[in-house]
Amino acid sequence: MAKVEKVPTADFNPFYGCFIMFMAGLIFLGIIAWSGWSLLSQDKAIAQFAEEQPVTLSTIELTEPARAELTSRLETFAKAATSGQKASLNLTMADLNGLLLLAPDSGYGSYRDMIRFVRFIPEKNQVVGKVSLPMNHIKFWENKKRYLNGEAALELFLHDLGLDARVAAVDVPGKVVAEGFVSGMGAWTWLAPYQKMEAFGPALRAVKKVTVTADAVVLETQP
Repeated sequence: MAKVEKVPTADFNPFYGCFIMFMAGLIFLGIIAWSGWSLLSQDKAIAQFAEEQPVTLSTIELTEPARAELTSRLETFAKAATSGQKASLNLTMADLNGLLLLAPDSGYGSYRDMIRFVRFIPEKNQVVGKVSLPMNHIKFWENKKRYLNGEAALELFLHDLGLDARVAAVDVPGKVVAEGFVSGMGAWTWLAPYQKMEAFGPALRAVKKVTVTADAVVLETQP
């Protein structure tokens, strides 16, 4: 039986391999350069509206009777929701701010130091709050913060893990906030840390409808 043999038709030339390695190196350096340029551009954009110091948000007033009443309503709703019963929960502006005091630290800082809810936007299913949000400098290793001091609109929505909220708009008086920054903030959802907690996750997943009215956020276990 004839044996097939590969016979080179040209002399060996190491240039091709070197050229491939050279191009791969250029691509790698290009990625590094683009990443560095992107980070610097983002840092400059954030510097246009960020401040070096946080603002002091208003004190949340929650008396002991009000705390007990809000806690009772939350527990009743959570018990009904996790047992598959039909239930609804109305949260007024005072209730939402009260929740900031009741909610534990999620591991990413306490929201009570970051936001105070001030008004509803029913047509967009949003809640607006005064905010002082900490952000890193590009030199993150220095552990220095700067702050977004202004207003943020949180859109309430549902997904596979239940109820959640994300930034839909930001307003800093007298300054321009880049649209790319706002859309980037929207990728980080505010209730994600609590969805992983055994005490909150099941109740959040049981919410099947969320509606923002003129004076409350309404949660329902059945649409």
